[in-house]
Amino acid sequence: MGYTFNNLIEKKKHKQELSTQEIKWLIDSFVKNDIKDYQMSAMGMAIWFNGMSDKEIVDLTRSYVESGFVYDVSEIKGLKADKHSTGGVGDKTSLVLSPILASYGVNVCKMSGRGLGVTGGTIDKLESCPGWTSELNKDEFIQVIKKSHIGLVGQSDDIVPADKKMYALRDVTGTVDSIPLIAASIMSKKLTIEADSLVLDVKVGTGAFMKNIAEAEKLAKTMISIGEGYGRKVSVILSNMDKPLGKAIGNALEVKEAYDALLGKGPEDLIDVVTTAAGVTLVNVGLFTDIKEAILDVKNKLKTGEAAKYLKCFIEAQHGDFSVIENYDNHFTTKHKIEILASRDGYVDSQDAEIIGLISMDLGAGRKTKEDTIDFAAGIYLNKKDGEQVKRGDLVMTLYTNFDIQDSWIKRAENSFKIIDQPSSILNIYRIMR
Repeated sequence: MGYTFNNLIEKKKHKQELSTQEIKWLIDSFVKNDIKDYQMSAMGMAIWFNGMSDKEIVDLTRSYVESGFVYDVSEIKGLKADKHSTGGVGDKTSLVLSPILASYGVNVCKMSGRGLGVTGGTIDKLESCPGWTSELNKDEFIQVIKKSHIGLVGQSDDIVPADKKMYALRDVTGTVDSIPLIAASIMSKKLTIEADSLVLDVKVGTGAFMKNIAEAEKLAKTMISIGEGYGRKVSVILSNMDKPLGKAIGNALEVKEAYDALLGKGPEDLIDVVTTAAGVTLVNVGLFTDIKEAILDVKNKLKTGEAAKYLKCFIEAQHGDFSVIENYDNHFTTKHKIEILASRDGYVDSQDAEIIGLISMDLGAGRKTKEDTIDFAAGIYLNKKDGEQVKRGDLVMTLYTNFDIQDSWIKRAENSFKIIDQPSSILNIYRIMR
């Protein structure tokens, strides 16, 4: 049967379900430029208004995956796992989680991205170790995993090219926030690499794309449904991104904090998210039957520091110089160190993740555009976290930059938190969905 774009857009305009064959034709034609950008922009807006059925979303995801190269990791023996975060400020979870899983003999086969705006990218953070590269061919990827139980690659031009092309349109046509399109975009990249478990950390709050739990749950259910349609075991954690995760916001700063966490010296909120993600993964792959028991075992492992060596091994296997992290102060210095102090006695409250992320970007730690260069030493360290007691004049946060100091940074940093009389309760994990 022959298809035309006009027939398909009419169906979607009137909330009719597109068939598997129609969606495949649509995506294949778009990749080949037989369907033009202006036409696919119209389809994106029709999807934004009318949504897609679960079957349509699975078919769309599958068409994205099949538009490009798929990694074959079948020669990697044993259990395989992956984890994805929807992004946030200070989110270095993968850098702690992957070595933990490796210490249990679970292979982490992962594709990650770069950061843009307030959302930091795992690849950018790892590139603070000179020589580290995410540009691995299939054979190199396999060898790295065999050596360290962890392998991480970036999205190349031949990985889900349909999604890359579609995202560029969504970004300029007001359809980025379509849940079917978000879910297909995330899951298509995750499904290009085989895994026995995929844990998705969906961030919720001011420093995240999903601002409220209802929308985050909707996205989570959609991604779980895609996983089921693909025969994959997918679980979702909804976690708090009203405040930054951990104390370090930057690139080298975050790798150092991840290493410290693996040595048993991590901040409580980071440990909470990491051990939850690890516990869910270990149950998914069959090494534990109870999530609470798995989490407790992971916490005990962190206290011993035995998983830290896997981070070093992984970074070195991908040609990175890990000694710069082990000797951090000798390698990452900035011209300016700006100290933000408490204005009165009390408890730190409401460290706004979005404001802090934007300041960090201005300091040189992030990108406003894809062409911007990152300063690996720049960033922010939260000397005091939400709920911690301070005295007037105590150091609350430190800003690191090589740029000329702007007064606005200081004012915005001071306005990113409050000092209150009583500590407020903070929830790091909202719920687990499986």
